[in-house]
Amino acid sequence: MTTNVTGGLTDRPMTHEHENTTSPAVAGIRELVALSSRILGHTDQGDLIWGHASARDPHGRGVWMKASGWGLEEITPDRVQLVSPSGEVLEGTGGRHSEYPIHTEIMAARADVGGVVHAHSPYAVALAAAGQPLLPVSHAATYFVPPEVPRFTDTADLILTCDLGKRVAANLGSASAVFLVNHGIVTAGPTLQVATVAAVLLERAAHQQWITHGFRSWPTWSDAPEAFSKRDHIYHPQALDQVWNYLVRRSERLSRAHGSGLTSTTRTLAGGCHEPCRDDPAAGDYI
Repeated sequence: MTTNVTGGLTDRPMTHEHENTTSPAVAGIRELVALSSRILGHTDQGDLIWGHASARDPHGRGVWMKASGWGLEEITPDRVQLVSPSGEVLEGTGGRHSEYPIHTEIMAARADVGGVVHAHSPYAVALAAAGQPLLPVSHAATYFVPPEVPRFTDTADLILTCDLGKRVAANLGSASAVFLVNHGIVTAGPTLQVATVAAVLLERAAHQQWITHGFRSWPTWSDAPEAFSKRDHIYHPQALDQVWNYLVRRSERLSRAHGSGLTSTTRTLAGGCHEPCRDDPAAGDYI
């Protein structure tokens, strides 16, 4: 496999000088993925053992994501794997999630993406299944709208193949989120921290819209100029950094309250692959 520093392919051979599993860089990425997972679990994004977050490997080998079989809130650094674009587990142990192509194909299509989240967020799933667009009835929705959040409707089944992963990536386009209708959501960001915050905001926005409709009146929402203005005023990079830090603190409090002792020192939004993908959903895959 060959790579360049932006995560795409070149004709320059990949070296293996960076593959020390105990290096500080690898430890930091594993910690980040574990922390993102726990935050998602602690913000009610979990669906038993399903859902996953990923960070781009800085050396172009694939993505770091949680092992299968664990709930999001259970993830520790030792339960994080390096998965190649063809689905091979290069580092780490345990089962590999079968929907890894969501992550590898989005990162292959978009060099600006350093982190991806896929979750079965209940209110966002319900909103998309109802056929309703996300409307900027709240601050959170203006992070995404306008334009309208894309809807992936090719299948509501699992994204098991590279072809399906490519189609999700194409549907996402340059957006920060896509509804997988009757399935879940995907968010993407320049870092996993940003993608995680986006997933939290998307679920909050869908929940707020559901509450609004519950009053059985004609809802109001921001027009496009106001929504763009709110996005600039509320969700600038410093604010996203502060939201991430808050989510870290909240997750640590919840972990201590539940006696897990899971804590983290990952605090910043520092900025942040592709080999031929195997279209074989059966070989060694786990949901």
